[in-house]
Amino acid sequence: SVREPFMRLAAVREKRQLELLSAFFDSHVSETAFTAKTGYGYDDAGREQTEEVFARVFGTEDALVRHQFGSGTQVLATCLKALLGPGDDMLIVTGKPYDSLLETLGTESPSPHRQSLVSRGVSIRTLDLLPDGKPDLDSITNALVPSTRLVYIQKSRGYSDRPALRNAELEAVVDAVRRISSDPVIFVDHCYCEFVEEDEPPARGADVIAGSLIKNPGSGIAPCGGYVAGRKDLVEEISQGMTAVGVGRHVGPSLGLTRELLQGLYFAPSVVASAMQGAIHLAALFQLAGYFVTPGPLEERGDIVQLVRLSSPEKLEVFCQAIQSVSPVDSYVTPVPAPMPGYDCDVIMASGSFIQGSTIELSADGPLREPFDVFVQGGLTFENARLGAMKALEAVRRLEKGDRHG
Repeated sequence: SVREPFMRLAAVREKRQLELLSAFFDSHVSETAFTAKTGYGYDDAGREQTEEVFARVFGTEDALVRHQFGSGTQVLATCLKALLGPGDDMLIVTGKPYDSLLETLGTESPSPHRQSLVSRGVSIRTLDLLPDGKPDLDSITNALVPSTRLVYIQKSRGYSDRPALRNAELEAVVDAVRRISSDPVIFVDHCYCEFVEEDEPPARGADVIAGSLIKNPGSGIAPCGGYVAGRKDLVEEISQGMTAVGVGRHVGPSLGLTRELLQGLYFAPSVVASAMQGAIHLAALFQLAGYFVTPGPLEERGDIVQLVRLSSPEKLEVFCQAIQSVSPVDSYVTPVPAPMPGYDCDVIMASGSFIQGSTIELSADGPLREPFDVFVQGGLTFENARLGAMKALEAVRRLEKGDRHG
């Protein structure tokens, strides 16, 4: 029965929603903040109140919240370029990161782009997770060197079958690093993970977290953007890289989007809980049908992503097409595999969302490569996510019977 994990979700949702309300109270959010600022955006009260609320919610000294960020990858790249320079060492402790970040790192190409970190003189090393998906704490402590400037943690699974890290496991990494040195910046790619657990990585010792507003904290309301939250000195350094040295956080007008950004954040605990209910239901349904799923329906979760191993490109296609068919937008569209910037193979994506590319809205995608895993995330309402899961299973079963078009 999924009753127990659903009850856990309800408890987390209530706790996080009340904390969020307190952040709004303490930041004195006012209706006047919704007024549009243009041009340089100097003294933009809406932007400043939004960043104060985010900092309070994530328990950090400071935050940057900007609609000018076009993707989570851009946020991560901005942070890494600002925090790392020639001679610095970056230690990635959660295995290979997202495909879309690899060119920014420059680790996968014999001739890295001149703006990649490797080309700028940054040393990058990657440690694999243990076979059980947990961080290899012994390897981490042994790998730290005096030049290690940044320890990089990707909480979510990416396009892999390893489990998302939970905050307790992240805290173990922080403790292992701090036993050796207080110097490295502990940086967390927090995409897909906000409001999933009872607290956030800064409460467990992370120095900086970063993510996208078209994922969990935007609730399908924020039209674009990204955020950074963490230690004040580090957020200030990142702000200089975000715009220009000497300009920093002081420019970037809100353009009247403050209401959408704050409203998206306000609904996030509830929307994330709905998305996770959908993921649990999907896992239970496909596990009963004999498919490998991770996480399992009763497992505790560190992100909103659900993996189902379909083992064939045809099943991957019909699964995504079924998800698309129950979407509120573009339900009549048929997704097909296509090249995707940053990926080394074709990718199929189903996303009939109000916000283009939003993954807190019901979506499914997967790379066209073995073992043909589909990654499902989001669902503004449980009812929509549940319908998607049932339609997807129906489509896969129909294909198994040789009747693709039903």
